[in-house]
This record gives sequence, structure tokens and C-alpha cells, in this order.
Amino acid sequence: MCGVFLMQNNKYYNEKNELNIGLSCNIEKNIAVINDIFSDCNDIVKKEFIIERNNGNFKIFIVYIDGLTDNEMVEETIVKPITIEWHDSNIDDIWRQIYYKEAQTVDISETESFDKSVLSILKGDTAMYVDGYDKAMVISTKKLPLRAIGNQDSETTLRGPRDNFNEGLRQSTALIRRRIRDPKLKVYQGIIGQRSKTDYAIMYLEDIVDINLVNKIKERLDRYDTDAIFDSGMAEHLLEDNKFRLFPSFQSTTRPDKVASGIVEGRVAIVFDNSPEVIVAPATLNMMMQASDDYYNGWLVGTFARCLRYMAAFFSIALPGFYIAATVFHDEIIPEKLLYAIASARSMVTFSTIVEILIMELFFELLREAGIRLPGPLGNTIGIVGGLIVGQAAVDAGIVSTIVVIVVALTAISSFSIPNEVFASVFRLFKFVIIASSAMFGLYGFFISLLCIGVYMSGLESFGVPFLSPIVNNESFKDFVIRAPIKTLFLRPFWVNRKEKIRLRKREK
Repeated sequence: MCGVFLMQNNKYYNEKNELNIGLSCNIEKNIAVINDIFSDCNDIVKKEFIIERNNGNFKIFIVYIDGLTDNEMVEETIVKPITIEWHDSNIDDIWRQIYYKEAQTVDISETESFDKSVLSILKGDTAMYVDGYDKAMVISTKKLPLRAIGNQDSETTLRGPRDNFNEGLRQSTALIRRRIRDPKLKVYQGIIGQRSKTDYAIMYLEDIVDINLVNKIKERLDRYDTDAIFDSGMAEHLLEDNKFRLFPSFQSTTRPDKVASGIVEGRVAIVFDNSPEVIVAPATLNMMMQASDDYYNGWLVGTFARCLRYMAAFFSIALPGFYIAATVFHDEIIPEKLLYAIASARSMVTFSTIVEILIMELFFELLREAGIRLPGPLGNTIGIVGGLIVGQAAVDAGIVSTIVVIVVALTAISSFSIPNEVFASVFRLFKFVIIASSAMFGLYGFFISLLCIGVYMSGLESFGVPFLSPIVNNESFKDFVIRAPIKTLFLRPFWVNRKEKIRLRKREK
């Protein structure tokens, strides 16, 4: 928060940025340390109280951060009961009296670690130090500045729940708890980042998950010491087993229902504080192509939508390269009338077909980037103006042909049909690889590049699960391109605990 600028030279901290001193029974020493740690921090509220009693007065010291803490709760549950409503002045064990009787809150704990008490203050809780005791009370009084749980804006569906995760860790875990009301849903909580002290939670169903998967994730999270983690995307890169891997090992989503569905299938969800996206492992190609409403609609509708997505994914990566290979090297495969139409459209174009494709592809990538960075209404305007007016102007100026505009526009629309944005971004990069290969070797380069991408994907794994599952391991194809009726989906995926493979049984009458 503040005072962190001096932490490297601060006498209280070790190399891991942890306080290497303990709490003292002398409250004046504790106050001196707190004042030193939080020096030049104007948002820190510190208050000393002197409580009178017959056998001698005692002092308490309360610390919290203004803006992260519910001030009224501090006053009503701590300050008022201790300073105003405490009538018994002959108590010998002051700590026990405050902890078990006077503090009017359930969420209160004690710690003997100075580092943990300071960390609780930084999280928005209130720490209270009592004279004569070498421990501190931590009262949960968080009131964090968070967005409300609103409608979906990145993974919209026509049918299904509309809520989404926000930047609060506890709100996100609560949305998952709301859907899986099972005491076997475990939540392991930890901290990552020496400076940011970011909370994270690993959620899984104890009886379904393969415990080795959970241990691998915990081990990878503990593998690195880093300054700060501000989003799940940063942690995802640290968790990758191969730093040069292109396709993601995790499925990221803002939808609680998708995360809950993954946990029930034996997957592990990782929730990070300050991040509205939850990552789920393991991840496969099939999962990246699924949408939530595939299961909310009929199986025929869901199957049709998935077929369209797989076809769109192929178009998004292959269409420009195929157009270059066919028109430049192998025009004999093009029907005669279509070939005449292409030649007529290109009659007034200045550049070659390859340059045309590159100009329009880079133009659409620029439009996509501009639309993301600009505010919503203005971004939509940029898309319309750029796609229609500038595209038509480029055709009229003889820079590109109408056929190329159609090819590139269809490619862009196809890429938007892929549900997972991170996965779609990798396809957009491979699109340029196929364009370059097709421009050099024609259809031979086109098919060789597709083959190389397929071989590369077939060798990928996500925590021991093949990325192209169920294609490469001959597992059930009932929930692949064809989404079979839910009544026939009896088994969970192969990576779950083998004792819990069956997820659907018909009750006997």
C-alpha cells in the first residue's frame, strides 16, 4: 500500500518480504513497529483506547485502512462494546473477555504472527492489539470497492444464467458454491506475489477429482516467487509447463455455470482475487469450442451450433491461405465462371493477391484492436465505419478487390464464432503462417502447414490430458462435435477418480 517503497531496506523485513519480528507483550513496542511500517501512509487509521478498571487500566490499539474497511462495523462491533458497554471492571483475563464476550462479531480470529496481522490490515480487515498479550485479534471488516455482479458481456448466450464473476475472490467462490451445494466441494486458499499478496482459491470436488491434478497445480503455484500477480492471465503463464506453448493449458471464463460444470466433471478451478476470469484445468480443444447454451438447448440445436463453430474455426485459419494457393498457383481447381469473376474483380487492382490479403488482414486486425480499446458505442461505430466505408473505399481505389474483401470478412466473422478468445487469438496467428506457406508453395504449402499444426496440437497436453482428446485417445465421442442427448451421457471424462466414473444413473422404481 504505502511504506512499501522502503521495504527492501526496512529492518523489519527479510528477503521474502515477510516481517521477521514477533508480537510483543508490550503494546508500546507493537505500536512503534506499526507506526514505522505504515509511515507516510495517510489512509491508515490508527487509534489507541484506554480502558479503565479497578485493578489498573489497560490499552488497546486498533488499526485498519480507510477505503477498504467498513468503518461503521468497526465502531459497532469493536469500539462501542469495549469502550462503552463494558461494565465488568474486575476481569483478569482481558483477552478472553474481549475475544469471547465483548467483540460482537462472529468472524474474529487471533494470530501470534506480526506478519499475518499486518497482511490482514492490507486486505481490509481490522487488527487489534491488547496490552500485555503477544498476539493480535483480526476482525473481518472488509468493504472492498467492487463491481456489482452484472450481466454477461464477453460470453453472452440466449439461454441460461446471466450472472458473471467480478473482481472479488469471495464473491466469485460464492457464485460457484451457489451452484454446487456439496460439502465435498473443497476450497484451498493461498497467497501469491511478494508485493501484491494476491489471494487465490483452488476449488475441486474431493471425491471426483484426481488428487494428483490438484497437487500438480499447487506445486506449480508454489514454484515461483514473483513480485505481483494482478490477474489470472499472469498466473496462467507461470503455471504453463512449457513457456513456448501457444495454445492455453487452461480454459478461462467469466461464467460461473461453466466453471461449476467443469468442477463437476472432475476439473480444478483456480480463482484469483482482483480478476473477473476464473481458469479451469485441464483444458482440451473440445472444451474451448463448447458454449454454455449447448447444454441448455436441445441436442440437435447444440450439435448444429458446434458443427458451425468447428467449420468457422477451420475457415478462420485456412480460408485466406487457400485463396492465395488456389488463385496464384492452382487456378485450374477453380470453376471457370468463378475464375472469370475473380479475374474481372482484379482487373483494376494494383497489388498482387498476396499483398491484397495481407493488407486486408492487417486492416481487420487493426479494426479489432481499435474496437477493443475504444468505449463500447464508439467501438461499434469504428467497426461499422472501418468495415463498410473504408473497405469500399479501398475497393474503389483499386487497392484490393471485392473478392478479397469477402474472403477476409468471412475469415474475421468465423474467428468471432470461437467461444474462447484466447484460443481464437492463437488461430489468428496461425492464419498468417498458413498465408506465408501458401504464398511460397501453393497447395503443397497449405496442406503441409495444416499438417504441421495438427501434429503440434496432437503432442500437447494439459496436466497429462491430451489437448486433442477425445480424438487421440479414443475416448467417448458423445460430447464432441455431436452433442448427444444428456440422457446418454452416463460417464465423466477419463481423468476423474476412477471410482466416480458414472455421473448419471436411472433410478429403479
